[in-house]
Amino acid sequence: MENGVTEKQRIEALTDQILGAAIEVHKALGPGLLESAYLSCLLHELSVRGMRCRSEVAVPVLYKEVRLDCGYRLDLLVEEEVVVELKAVESLLPIHSAQVITYLRLTGKAVGLLLNFNVILLKDGIKRLINPAVTL
Repeated sequence: MENGVTEKQRIEALTDQILGAAIEVHKALGPGLLESAYLSCLLHELSVRGMRCRSEVAVPVLYKEVRLDCGYRLDLLVEEEVVVELKAVESLLPIHSAQVITYLRLTGKAVGLLLNFNVILLKDGIKRLINPAVTL
């Protein structure tokens, strides 16, 4: 605990900032564009807000103690802590959530955001996911 703020509170504040940036992008662009457009704009919006982000971050798969580069990439890693996966699909499916949970497990990160920009209101396209193996 730093300055009376728990790790959980710090991560929640970070995800709130990311969601604020995503909502700003969605308000400006609306639904109907390709995922890549939302990704570029969200990267810009997060950097304007002073947040460190990396896109297309390689996620190796550990199989029987062997590290394999299978070509998996995170859309965004914010502040080296929050996995952000963007979609521009008709509706989120269970496989999309499973993808984020798998990325959390493979990276050891605690929290992921799944954002579907192909909705009228972005709040209807947000899923916050937790890595069950990490305690906050």
